Amino acid sequence: MGEPEWFHRALEANSEKGRVSVAGCGIGYETWGQPGLPGVVLVHGSNANREWWRFVAPFLADQFHVAAFDLSGNGDSGWRPEYTGERFAAEVMGVIEAAGLDACESVRPAVVGHSFGGYVALEAGYRYGSDLAGVLFCDYTVCAPHDWQEWGRKAEGSGPARPTRVYPELETALGRFRLLPDQPARFPSVHAHIARTALREVEGGWTWKFDPSLFDTIELGDDQHEKYLAMRCRSALILGEHSTDEGAQSADYMVGLTAGRLAVMELPGTHHHFMFEEPVATVVGIKAVLHGWRIAELEENR
Repeated sequence: MGEPEWFHRALEANSEKGRVSVAGCGIGYETWGQPGLPGVVLVHGSNANREWWRFVAPFLADQFHVAAFDLSGNGDSGWRPEYTGERFAAEVMGVIEAAGLDACESVRPAVVGHSFGGYVALEAGYRYGSDLAGVLFCDYTVCAPHDWQEWGRKAEGSGPARPTRVYPELETALGRFRLLPDQPARFPSVHAHIARTALREVEGGWTWKFDPSLFDTIELGDDQHEKYLAMRCRSALILGEHSTDEGAQSADYMVGLTAGRLAVMELPGTHHHFMFEEPVATVVGIKAVLHGWRIAELEENR
């Protein structure tokens, strides 16, 4: 399959890069769109980076001021000796402030989080919900406490993570790139771009950008349902129809928590990383949710 029309448009779109220090750690981010438009910050998943949003962010920028950033321990951001939900939430708000996403006078900024980024978005909504229009969870759900299984090597009792492997040749490293959970590579050009931007050059070759020890210390907790119910902002959910990610299987529970008021959209024919398969549909889904929140906020402020 050839490269789709949106592929080059996304790569060629105008953007600006920035960096902000949050709790002593440098956080890299990128923005698209005009300052003063309603703000939205995009949060990537585990062992990923802001490039996961490369084929979505530019197409939101006609109506929103958009930022995507590298969580600490990922991408081009700094690493921490210890990671917590509280610090990740502070990074979200630090990028919102540094990028000027809160400059729109009539509408508060929104947070969109994919996979582990959904957990980060939950923490941001729990701690800073009154400053946000809402949290949009992308293939991340809050499950019942009795179904929760903690992530990471600390939970498994398997000791600290080993450093990422160094590959002497770039092509060898690219060939080792895998999505978790794995899914069909509908657009090889997208897969290749994501793989290349997941690597950094080091002495002796190439290795992955993420901090392998990120999940050695963090505890996501079985109280996420309580944090979700305590959020002082709106929420919605977008799912991949064929997603096999274990963290995205509790939509019905979330609907029950909200007495049926949670908006849930499923993107047909997609998997966990649906922004690689159907970025246009992902953009439309995100816009639909954010415009609904924008209208609601404007009505409340009248």
